[in-house]
Parts: sequence; structure tokens; C-alpha cells
Amino acid sequence: MTQQLLLDILPGALPTLDTFVAGSNGAVVEALRTLSPGHALYLWGGHGSGRSHLLRARAQEPGCHYLDARTPAYLLQALATDEERVLRLVAVDDVEELSDAAQAALFALFNRWRAAASTPDAFALLTAGDRAPLTMPLREDLRTRLGWDLVYRIEQLSDEDRAQALRDRALQRGLKLPDDVLHWILIHHDRDMGRLTTLIDTLDQYSLSRHRPVTLPLLKELLARTGQHPADTLDTSTAPDASHS
Repeated sequence: MTQQLLLDILPGALPTLDTFVAGSNGAVVEALRTLSPGHALYLWGGHGSGRSHLLRARAQEPGCHYLDARTPAYLLQALATDEERVLRLVAVDDVEELSDAAQAALFALFNRWRAAASTPDAFALLTAGDRAPLTMPLREDLRTRLGWDLVYRIEQLSDEDRAQALRDRALQRGLKLPDDVLHWILIHHDRDMGRLTTLIDTLDQYSLSRHRPVTLPLLKELLARTGQHPADTLDTSTAPDASHS
């Protein structure tokens, strides 16, 4: 039952720019809002910075495409070479994990983007990775293309920003989130805001299903029942250069 609660909640609403907790990243969100055909933008930031949320949010309209390192390379190659296909925006996520074939396809896509930039066929190109362009573990000619236009680093949210975001989420659901529960989540759980938001939603549903108020013991019970423990949920990775998937 508890696992089904997670399955019911995880898909959630589609990510939007409005639901991204910006913190000090207001300029990043504005750059995405105003990204127009003929322009390219590269975002970089560590785990949990919100890169995937932002790319998916920007790629939901007709003529827009979202791909990541798990997407078969031939699909990316098709976008790069099928000139009959009208493109409005192409978003390519997790570029640091692209295979050799996918890197070649992204290189070709950059060339198509540049050739079309000043024509009626212009489209926007949005890419993202976990580090600055010139330090990416990619072929040299692709690394330089990542920095051809706009480049933004996504700053991790401060604990204050994350706490306020979780309070706001709880308030939207009519959930009273005790201070000790909030503090425990911020100390022990993943920094990824998508996962934190899912946790708040799931905790609310679990509280209702158990007819019990939200308490720290209830939270720990939920995590135990879903096979999670503090050691599993805490993100101890260090982002490159100290930099919300």
C-alpha cells in the first residue's frame, strides 16, 4: 500500500518553470523563459540542482523535444539530419553521459542549429550537464559548441530556500509540517527538490491513510516501509566546483 502511494505520486504534475524553486537562480529561469529560436543555452549544476526539471519544463510545447543520455542515439541523429522535421526547441540533458554515437549526433545538431539560426527554420537548442563546458568529458569539438551561446550555472538552493519551499508545499496541501520533521528532512534527505517535494506529498498521503498526525516517528516509519533509510536518502555527493534530475 505504501509503495503504491509512492507510485501514485511520483508521476505528479509536469514540471513547469513556475514550480521551479529558483532561490538565487532567477536569472536562469528568466533566460529559459526568453530563450528564442536561433539561440542556444547550456545549463550546468550538480546533482539535485534542477537541471532536468528546467529542461523538461521548457520542452513541453509542440515542436519541442527532450532527450537525455538514455535516449537512443539514432533519435538524436534523426533530429539533427531530418530537415523536413520542423523544430522549435531541442533539449538534451546529461550531456556528460552521452555515448560516442550520441556525441556525434549532438555535434551534428549544433551544426544544424547554427546553419538555421538566421532563417525561418531557426530553433532553440538547450543543453545541460554537471560541469562547465570546457571541463566536460566529451570530444573537443562538442565541448566548444556547448559554450557557443549562453552558459548559466545553477546554484544549489540554500537550506533556508529549501525549508521555505517545503513549508510552502505543505501549506498548499493543508499539511502541518512540524519543525522537527522539517529539520530532519533537511539534514538527512536528498537535496533534490523534486524528491523532497515527492516526500512531502507522500508523507501527507501516508498521514491521512494512517489517520495519524505528521510526526518524526511517522516519517521514519514511512521511509522504512518504502525501503528507505537515512543512509539511502542522504545525498553525500559533492558537485563540481561546489555547484534541482
